This record gives sequence, structure tokens and C-alpha cells, in this order.
Amino acid sequence: MYFLVRVKPHDIDFVNKIIEGYEGLGIVTTVDAALGVVRVYVSPDTKEDVRIILEDMPVPLQIEEFHS
Repeated sequence: MYFLVRVKPHDIDFVNKIIEGYEGLGIVTTVDAALGVVRVYVSPDTKEDVRIILEDMPVPLQIEEFHS
């Protein structure tokens, strides 16, 4: 399962590093760097924690979809 997230392209690395810092909560992969689209893969146990982290990011982003 994953969140499809859109950020400004220059913020992709920042979002990735924040998620990496939580060790094991999620994995970020870039779908389209030019458009700032990433997937944040999560487990059922970490889904809500990652959603909260994404919603509290200090950079503007949109959670476009959630796929299970």
C-alpha cells in the first residue's frame, strides 16, 4: 500500500529524508521528478503514522491518493 504525494520537485529529497529518519515507517520512491510526484510505501501498521507525518510536513504537499 502507498500514498501518492505531490510536492515541489526541489522538496522531494527533503520529504524522502524525513520519512527515512523515521526508520521503517515508509519508503519513498520518485514517480516523476519533474512533476514532484512520489509514492510513499507503508504497511497497514504504519499507514496512519505516515499520514500524520505527511500532513505535518513543513513544505507544501498534496496527498493525491491512497492505494491499498
